[in-house]
Amino acid sequence: MNATSPAPAPEAAPGRVVLLTTSHRVAPGLLSWPAWQALRAADRVLCADGAHPQLPYLREAGTAVEEYAPTAEEVVDACAGGRTVVVVATGEGEPALTDGLARMAGGGRVRMPELELLPASYDLPGARLLDLVQVMDRIRAECPWSSQQTHKGLAKYGIEEAYELVEAIEDGDRDELREELGDVLLQVVFHARIAEEHAEEPFSIDDVAGGIVAKLVHRHPHVFGEETARTPEEVKAHWMRTKAEEKRRESVTDGVPVGQPALALATKLASRVRSAGLSVPLPSGEGVGYELLALAARAEAEGVDAEAALRAAARAYRDAIRATEQDARA
Repeated sequence: MNATSPAPAPEAAPGRVVLLTTSHRVAPGLLSWPAWQALRAADRVLCADGAHPQLPYLREAGTAVEEYAPTAEEVVDACAGGRTVVVVATGEGEPALTDGLARMAGGGRVRMPELELLPASYDLPGARLLDLVQVMDRIRAECPWSSQQTHKGLAKYGIEEAYELVEAIEDGDRDELREELGDVLLQVVFHARIAEEHAEEPFSIDDVAGGIVAKLVHRHPHVFGEETARTPEEVKAHWMRTKAEEKRRESVTDGVPVGQPALALATKLASRVRSAGLSVPLPSGEGVGYELLALAARAEAEGVDAEAALRAAARAYRDAIRATEQDARA
């Protein structure tokens, strides 16, 4: 009778390492269900940052978290025997740990545990706006120039940025468009931050956003209510009707800023008159001003943006001037 050698013992499972990432733009404790499952099933939960905003919520939920920054070798050893180790990543990620694990895996001498990157919370659309608000808070508090600015002092920059945005749109430069939109957005956030400091009537960026949200919902009853609108004209009618109810204006000219460029002012007045169905003859008079007024009114009636049309013609004139200058230098 031949003796048989005993069967080899099954090799122990290598275990699992879960790198848990979270977004600081989402309230702490609001984690995904897979993240909570991983935390509850873990044999050890480690976090190098004792002040990590998630830790109080994890502990409140019954998860024991060790404040420890393990090396790659320590994590691999901790996973031996099929155990699971969850590492709650800090804001910088865990570059030393992940680089160390990559080197060990590349060496081929160590049986590596399963490695999993598990996002526990995700940025929602618009989340980077929170970063902008935080940056603006710090700049307002610490920058010698920004801390002294007022609404009135910043007004000219708002006008400049708006014109630069229009130029980027007309040029069709996508990179420039993105940058100029950011500059316009900065003006909004800057003014809102200054407004927080008003002694009697403060308001914040949240108040600004809340106000425009309420306005948009109210002026779009065909989207958020029971009204219907199948054409752009019907949408505009809804908008003008709800706007009139909100403002309770006595004249169609109320709310038209007379400080805007003259051509835009003339166009806006003509638009208000036409939208209201009024019959108001243009004032008669001599001079270029009355001629320009008539041209602006005609352009508005024909659906032409007089300001954009004149700007395009002026840009063509500018190009012609440059061409003439180059010819003169040749």
